[in-house]
Amino acid sequence: MENLNKKTVAILATNGFEESELREPKKALEDAGAEVHIVSLESGEIKGWADGNWSNSYKVDKTLKDVSQKDYNALVLPGGQINPDILRKNKAAVSFVKSFFENHKPVAAICHAPWLLAEAGVLKGRKITSYDSIKTDMINAGANWVDEEVVVDSGLVTSRSPEDLPAFNKKLVEEVYEGKHEEQVA
Repeated sequence: MENLNKKTVAILATNGFEESELREPKKALEDAGAEVHIVSLESGEIKGWADGNWSNSYKVDKTLKDVSQKDYNALVLPGGQINPDILRKNKAAVSFVKSFFENHKPVAAICHAPWLLAEAGVLKGRKITSYDSIKTDMINAGANWVDEEVVVDSGLVTSRSPEDLPAFNKKLVEEVYEGKHEEQVA
């Protein structure tokens, strides 16, 4: 198991995130020794989505306006349909995502979260996967989309759905441990 002591990871999310896609990567990172912050548009709490309904609330650690990519070693983007759709319409959220690519830092996105990557313009020529219903969006954004459990492309980790979380979390921890990837570019 990689030791992520002294590594800090941001999970960017807002209301409507797929609960398991936030909870399980957060636990995997913390179990490996990382400090993990839930970063959102507003302070307070954000509400998850599970089994087709609203679910548990999670405390927001930092607001987007109070952080920078300089504060973090990596970024995690949980999916769900509502969460990434709200975030991709927020200029600050899109800029925050893009800044991790500009600084060669690991980014992990699962399910519908690659919508944010498309909005940030960082998918051209990248090999990725996502929830299959957004495959065409990913291809139109220039990605080489494949139907695989987990795909790693120079620090970018993507998976399709909650069923892929064990593989996603394993690769996420590995990529955070490895650190910056020069090929990870915007």
